[in-house]
Amino acid sequence: MTHITRYITWLLLLLPALLRAQGNSVEKDGPVLPLDSILQRIDRNNVLLQSYRFKAESYRLNADAATAWMAPMVGAGTFMTPYPRQEIMDDRDKGSLMFQLEQDIPNPAKQQAKRRYISSQGNVEAAGRAVTLNDLKARARQLYYNWLVAKQRIAVLEENDKIMRTMKKIEEVRYPYNQSQLGNVFKADAKIAENANMVRMQEGTIAKARAWLNSLMDRPGNEPFDIDSAALPEFLPAATYDTSALAMARKDVFRMDESIRSMQLNIESMRQEKKPDFKLRFDHMQPLGNMMPKAFSAMGMVSIPIAPWSSRMYRSGIKAMQQDVEAMRRERAAMLQETQGMLYGMQYEIQSMQRRITTMEEKIVPSLRRVLDAAFLNYQENRLPLPEVIDAWEALTMMELNVLDEKLKRYEMIVSYEKELYR
Repeated sequence: MTHITRYITWLLLLLPALLRAQGNSVEKDGPVLPLDSILQRIDRNNVLLQSYRFKAESYRLNADAATAWMAPMVGAGTFMTPYPRQEIMDDRDKGSLMFQLEQDIPNPAKQQAKRRYISSQGNVEAAGRAVTLNDLKARARQLYYNWLVAKQRIAVLEENDKIMRTMKKIEEVRYPYNQSQLGNVFKADAKIAENANMVRMQEGTIAKARAWLNSLMDRPGNEPFDIDSAALPEFLPAATYDTSALAMARKDVFRMDESIRSMQLNIESMRQEKKPDFKLRFDHMQPLGNMMPKAFSAMGMVSIPIAPWSSRMYRSGIKAMQQDVEAMRRERAAMLQETQGMLYGMQYEIQSMQRRITTMEEKIVPSLRRVLDAAFLNYQENRLPLPEVIDAWEALTMMELNVLDEKLKRYEMIVSYEKELYR
C-alpha cells in the first residue's frame, strides 16, 4: 500500500506540470510585450492622444488667419441723382454714377498680439496631451500588474490543486480497504472544483486586462499577446520632494503654466486694443450729363479707441484677466503643496506595505507550508484525517493569495505614486 500510494503521488505531481507546459505553449500564440513596449505603443497609436495633435494644428492655422486683412468692399450706385418726374433746369443736375472702394487696414501690433495668443492655445493643448498620456500610462500599468498578479495566483492555485488531487487519489485508494470515508472523496472533489473556479476567475481578469490594453494600443480587443512575468515594478523613493522639482515633473502643472502664459498673452492682446485701426476709402463719380467733370473722393480714417466710452471695454477685460491669472497662480501653489504631502504619505505607505509583505513571505507562509507538509506526512501514514489536512491546505492557500493581494495593492500604490509624481 505504501508503494502504491507513492507511485500515485508522483504521477499526480508530474501530470499537472506536463499539462501546464502544454497549456503555456498554446497560450503564447501572441508576442510577449513588456510594459515599456505597451506604453510606447499607447503613446504612438492611441486615438484619443491623436486628437490633441489635430487640435493644436487647428490653433496654429487660426493663428495664421489672425494676421489676415478684411476683404475690400466695392460698391456702385448713384450720386445726387434727382427723383423721377423732377424738372431738371440744367444738365449738371442729372447727377452722377458712383463707384466706391473701401479697405480696412488693421493695426499690425494688434494682429501680432492676437496671433501669439491663439498660437499659445495650441501649446495648452499639447500640454493637455501629456496629462492624458500620463493617465493612460497609469491605467495601462494597473492593468499590466493585475494581469501579472493573476498569473501568479493561477500558479499558486495550480500548485495547490496538485496537492488536493493527490489527497483525493489517496482517499480513493484507501476507501476500498475501509481506511477512508467516501465523504472525504466528495469533499476533496468540492475543493478541487472550488480551486478551479478561482483559476477561471483569474483567467477572466487576464482576458479583461488583455482586451483593455489592446484598446489602449488601438488594437483589436481579442488580439492575443502575453506579458513579461519577470518584470516587477520597482519603487525608488526620493530623498525630498521640492515644489520646484515637482513643478518641472508634473504635466498638469506644466499645462497650468501654459494656460497662465496664454492668459498673459491674451492680456497683452487686449492692451493693444487702445491702438487705432485705419480705413481707406476711394469714390469715383461719373456724371450723367456733359456739363459736370468726372470727380473722385479719397479719404483716410482712423479709430479713436482711447475715448472714455470705448476704453472701458478693454480696461475692464484686462483687470478681469489679471485676477484670473492670480487665481491660477494660487491654485498652482496649492496643488504643489498638496502633492508634496501626498507623495510623502504614499512613500511611507508603500514602504510599510513592503515590510508587511516581507514578513508574510519570510515568516508566515513558510510556517504554514511546514504545517501542511507535516500534516500531509501524517496523512500519508494514515495518522491524520483528511479534513485536518484540508484545513492546513486552505490556510496556506489563503495566506499565499493574501500575499499576492498585498503585492497587488503595493503595485497599485506605486502606480498611483508615479501618476501623482508625473501627473
